[in-house]
Amino acid sequence: MFHDKIKSFFSSAVDKTVSSISEYAVNPGRDFSRSRKLPPDRLITFLVSEGAGTTKNELLDFFGLDPEKPTSSALNQQRAKLKPEAVEAVFKEFNSSIDSLDLLEAYRFLAVDGATVTYPSGPSFSPSEYFSSPGSSSKGCYSMHINAFYDLDRHIYTDALIQPVRLKDEFRAFCSPADRHPVPPGTRNVYIGGRGYCSYNNMAHVIENGQYFVFCAKDILLKGMLCNFNFPEKDSFDVSVNVVLVRSHSRKIRIKPGCYRRFVDKAASFDFIEYSSYDTYELSFRVVRFSISDNSCECIVTNLPKEEFPPGRLKKLYFLRWGSESSFRKLKYTIGLNSFHSCKPQYIRQEIWARLITYNITEVLACHAAIRHQKETKYTYKVNFSTAAHICRCFLRPAAEKTSVPIMSLLEQELIPVRDERQYPRLKTAHFRKPRYFIYRAS
Repeated sequence: MFHDKIKSFFSSAVDKTVSSISEYAVNPGRDFSRSRKLPPDRLITFLVSEGAGTTKNELLDFFGLDPEKPTSSALNQQRAKLKPEAVEAVFKEFNSSIDSLDLLEAYRFLAVDGATVTYPSGPSFSPSEYFSSPGSSSKGCYSMHINAFYDLDRHIYTDALIQPVRLKDEFRAFCSPADRHPVPPGTRNVYIGGRGYCSYNNMAHVIENGQYFVFCAKDILLKGMLCNFNFPEKDSFDVSVNVVLVRSHSRKIRIKPGCYRRFVDKAASFDFIEYSSYDTYELSFRVVRFSISDNSCECIVTNLPKEEFPPGRLKKLYFLRWGSESSFRKLKYTIGLNSFHSCKPQYIRQEIWARLITYNITEVLACHAAIRHQKETKYTYKVNFSTAAHICRCFLRPAAEKTSVPIMSLLEQELIPVRDERQYPRLKTAHFRKPRYFIYRAS
């Protein structure tokens, strides 16, 4: 069965990580050396299957109401031994396994976006770089910023980088995952990002890796990257430009004819030229401008070939990036990323990676169930994600190993129609949400 294959992928990822647990232990050689009720494999599985309830209730559900279950204190002692990189390793190993399930196309479209999560904490638990004071929070809160890569075709997260909220840098956070991001044979990654990711450094990193980018930029009428170019005086155009980047004002630096000279100052990040050096770096990309309403236009910079990706297709492609925004909503409020079970950053990172694994398992099973059930009906159907998330949590728990549960049949009973004609305006209120404190957790 398909769900058994997915569970075997997850179990294999956990086993491979646990086989080298000394690399992921806080104190190698001492941690996880004794037999406990929560060995590292059970601990990771518990974190992935954990919901938004209290820790005691989650332990009861995980161990099937066993009176000999570990206590909350025992759980915290085991979590203190485990580095967050262990759960991250399981995430990446599981993703590499499910890559073999699909025949990938020539291009893999990856939306890049960020989200901030808040958690209850205090100065004795979290360093100052995690503390912030948003406008709607008079006392301040503790937060982390997640920069995630989201596959728009398969609806799964492929990588992420977690930063303290006061040290967040979307420019820098893009480069490291993009450099290490796996590229399946015969496939090219297309990174799609908003204005926060449009920089010469990000573009150069993508080009150096032989991949493609689609970034939204400020309009040509505004002060930004695209100002001071000779563009046509019309609402829509598709122009290729050549830019030579320099980090010195010396007149000894010669620029090729037909290229624009752009100076990268010391405050801006650029990893391929040292500041004050006479070296240059040449970039070639397209600038595509199109109307989105009667009085506004949008600008896209990309290195995708013009023959395969004319302006109309680029416009639709960038619109698909909204799928990452929807995924963050499901990740926070359905999977439970806004309901943490600790006050320490190390534990919060464990739970973030665990929630990303839970999301991917749920999406893979839900998409497969919807495809199996497709018939000639008025609407295209999908699985109710909220119900699917609960089913998948129960499926990963040890109690499900004792009985044969028809997971796919359960998911096929929870189908809802897809109504693409429905549109909802984006909320203009502040996106900050106060952390959900432990005393208000579901009983």
